[in-house]
Amino acid sequence: MSTRDLKGLVLAGGKGTRLRPLTYTTAKQLVPVANKPILCYALDSLYQAGIRDIGIIISPETGEAVKGVATRWCPPDVHIQFILQDAPLGLAHAVKIARPYLGDSSFAMYLGDNLIQSELLTLVKGFKEDTADASILLKPVSNPEAFGIAELDGCERVVRLVEKPKHPKSNLALVGVYLFTPTIHHAIDSIQPSARGELEITDAIQYLLESGKTVKPYLIKGWWLDTGKKDDLLEANRIVLDAYCTDECKGSVDETSRIRGRAEIGANARIINSVIQGPVRIGDNCVIEDAYIGPYTSIGNGTIIRHTEIENSVLLENCRLLNIPDRIEQSLIGQECVITRAQGRPASTRFMLGDHSVLEIL
Repeated sequence: MSTRDLKGLVLAGGKGTRLRPLTYTTAKQLVPVANKPILCYALDSLYQAGIRDIGIIISPETGEAVKGVATRWCPPDVHIQFILQDAPLGLAHAVKIARPYLGDSSFAMYLGDNLIQSELLTLVKGFKEDTADASILLKPVSNPEAFGIAELDGCERVVRLVEKPKHPKSNLALVGVYLFTPTIHHAIDSIQPSARGELEITDAIQYLLESGKTVKPYLIKGWWLDTGKKDDLLEANRIVLDAYCTDECKGSVDETSRIRGRAEIGANARIINSVIQGPVRIGDNCVIEDAYIGPYTSIGNGTIIRHTEIENSVLLENCRLLNIPDRIEQSLIGQECVITRAQGRPASTRFMLGDHSVLEIL
């Protein structure tokens, strides 16, 4: 098997209920981390692993937006096929509807709202050289009852998988990346929906184990981030900025402003009489004036911030933050939101706002 024989399958459907209200108007996989849609990190990872044929599972609600982002990302040597999943009926269901695209190919399945640190190339290389029917990525977690969990024997072989166990016997969570041979299709045909009405990929992998197939575990050494909730997404933003933020400036910084630490400043952005404390990413065509931008903040293109302090937050494109009296912290703010001061002074300021919101602080 060569890397070109290995297809990619990225899951970018679902309803994103844990990130509402933001995901009423955008797919959770398109929410930016460090000013880059989460989906693009998954696509980058597959590309860096040598995979050039990628299927993307989309939903009716957000499919067109996902298509737009994926098409803009797509390098000339990559072929993308979009596969509609009418309802979120489980990860194994996504594989089932993708079977006409996958055919007899082995494939890497990547959950589009997950981020992992530079592990996929190593995993693909090992999968090519091995005879395993599946490979799974595992990571120790502090709350195993919230994940699919793998139990290993004394020889580090996978013996059992359990989806969100009430009494977990292991703390090894299944990371949202899997490698499968075509044997997974028979396994999916052989399982029934779980109590929550979904075809669980953990049940399909368990079927492989019970059928005598080999499932190889791979414990990842880097970070793994599931960005399904606001605090998880802010943590992902912090870690990615820490790891990858540079000090490149494509805009202008006036003489009264101060840049401390690493700050990426986009094209035509203007920093006026402000303090930027990195790591920070500021998008194109932004205006930061008489403001403080603190660490771990990502600011989307076209945003204007005046007379405001903000840190440890993610702002999507074309926001307006004007004359806010208290510092904004740990906030996730959707596209084209407007936050202005009306009068008085609030006790605290912490937001999660969907796209096009307008908020006056009274």
